[in-house]
Amino acid sequence: MSAHRSRRFHPFLVALLLLPAACAEPRETALPAAPSVAAAPTYVIGPGDTLDIFVHLAPDLSATALPVRPDGRLSIPLVPDVQAAGKTPTVLARELETRLRRYVVEPNVTVMVRSFVGAPESQIRVIGEATEPRAMPYREGMTLLDVMITARGLTRYAAGNRAELVRRAGPDGTRTVQRVRLNDLLRDGDMSQDVPMRPGDTLLIPQAWF
Repeated sequence: MSAHRSRRFHPFLVALLLLPAACAEPRETALPAAPSVAAAPTYVIGPGDTLDIFVHLAPDLSATALPVRPDGRLSIPLVPDVQAAGKTPTVLARELETRLRRYVVEPNVTVMVRSFVGAPESQIRVIGEATEPRAMPYREGMTLLDVMITARGLTRYAAGNRAELVRRAGPDGTRTVQRVRLNDLLRDGDMSQDVPMRPGDTLLIPQAWF
């Protein structure tokens, strides 16, 4: 018999020793923080926009498909000539409530933009040989390709590769001119020409020389 006996543990004792580790609560793992989402820019009403104005419990004072006049104003029953351009729908609603308090007890007004063009300084203008030359509202992340899709592409007479993007460069009104090759973008798929747009940009598309 060996001088040193090997130590043996009863299986029941082994189970008791392992039980605390098995029953220990799992460690909490920190979850990665959710990516922050940039706040959407607030829409500002502009001339040419069409609004729906609802006065709660006063349908006679409400108006649908109400256009904002070129002077930036609009009128509803009992409240003529309200300046709308340059304000958000919420700000305009609060102003209408203030004006209506002379006639309605605690008026509740909601302003909804049905169709929009945007304030002049935030519009994108397309001039020249586009299928549908027009002014369009700037949208966050808008690119030159988005503009050309909205303008329905080029006419058959367009010199697309001689188009110019006129951009307001500073608060002093200075402007820069950048050549853009629309034929390469639209016909050849050259995405290097798909430049980001900025509010107030003007795209000039000349006619081809024959």
